[in-house]
Amino acid sequence: MAKAVLLTVLLAGLIVIGSSGPAWGAQLDSRINPNNDSSPFKMSYLKTVFIEYPNGGVLFDNLSGAEWRTFGEADATNPGVQKLMMELNDGIQQDGSQAKVTDLNVLYEFQLKGRNLQTSIDYRVILEGTLSNYVITEDSQKKLVDLGWRGLSTTSSIVIDGIEINIPLDVLKTEEPLLYNTFVNTEAENVLNRELINADFILEQPLTNWHFLFDPTGINADASTFGLDDEIAGFVISSWTMGESSIREGRQVERVYEAEVMSDETYTVRSVQSTDTGNLFIIGFGALDILDGIEIAGVTPTPPEDYMTTSTGDFPVMIIYGMAGLAAVAGIGFFFISSRSMKKQAVGQQGIDPSNLVGYQTSASSGGYQTNRGEAQLKSDADYNQTRSVYEASSQEQTPPPQQQTPPPTASAAEEAACGCAASAEMGSECDCEMQGSCLCDGTCACNASICQEHTSTMR
Repeated sequence: MAKAVLLTVLLAGLIVIGSSGPAWGAQLDSRINPNNDSSPFKMSYLKTVFIEYPNGGVLFDNLSGAEWRTFGEADATNPGVQKLMMELNDGIQQDGSQAKVTDLNVLYEFQLKGRNLQTSIDYRVILEGTLSNYVITEDSQKKLVDLGWRGLSTTSSIVIDGIEINIPLDVLKTEEPLLYNTFVNTEAENVLNRELINADFILEQPLTNWHFLFDPTGINADASTFGLDDEIAGFVISSWTMGESSIREGRQVERVYEAEVMSDETYTVRSVQSTDTGNLFIIGFGALDILDGIEIAGVTPTPPEDYMTTSTGDFPVMIIYGMAGLAAVAGIGFFFISSRSMKKQAVGQQGIDPSNLVGYQTSASSGGYQTNRGEAQLKSDADYNQTRSVYEASSQEQTPPPQQQTPPPTASAAEEAACGCAASAEMGSECDCEMQGSCLCDGTCACNASICQEHTSTMR
């Protein structure tokens, strides 16, 4: 449980601080069919060089507002492409792989754009080709596929139709001689001599660190991307992807190299290459292994019956179990605390006993109408200090007690018997006689109504 919690915390931290950069740098995209002798692949390389001149100078005078673009395309019939294929195959062989690049098409594009404070040069090279001889051995149950060819790199100069496509500094020799002469034999030369066609990091990142998924539903929708007939179905697709910041791969950051050049002014040269990414697909279920130091995949048409996870190792399963365990512990703790709180509560009647309360009428009559409003009060004031409100206590301390008023005298029982209007004087309804305009009383009536007083005065 503690291990699952730790992994959850680390994952959250990487999400916050380890967001990956753009999907550029060296980018591999390959779809391998073990049933064919060859499969297509695509490798893209991108690098951006910034030349900063904050204090002006000769470079500012010549580059500010300047803009040009050089691009081209060549196939395997071009001598420069043939040299590149040979260099890539030599690198694959040195890495211990037996696979080979048997066909190649090269697209390159270089673009300069000058601004007031800096000039940017974008370098882009795209290789699209065919990979062969990647099946090491096969039997009736599985095939061993060579995956050690991923580091498609070369440090040599590659010239296609007179344009250097691999060394950024050499490109400037033909396209921007002023920049070339300013940077040669300086620290900027070390920055700009770093080759563009470099995918070493894709090879150095073990496939066990890549994110693994497989699709068990067949390849009906994606058959054409593998060069297969649409009628083929029933196989699964295994995929490995890299380039995201994660616990497996670590935090991915841009590769930045920088140097200052002292000429007529101080110039800064900065080379930026984003994180490498890779997408590798194989038809069938691939299980990773190592053979003679080379990473391979044992491919079978279908996954094992007991294989349920969809990610490398048991990492996702541990995260799911960890989250479920935390939820269970939280639920148990909630019910435990609630149970203890309920046990502490008293059993039986809470508050004031209803037998100690008495009703008190608070309504008053209006004319001949009497409401039945009232309130409850304690029969005894003995426990009043225990139940009274603290706000009432503070109010009593600040407000002086009201003066006692003596009730008006009321008629005696004998007088009430002789005066029908005064009979209700106690309830404050003596005005009924006034409203009726008559008084049926004798001379002893003590009613306060004016009509009764006039009536009794005439009878005396």
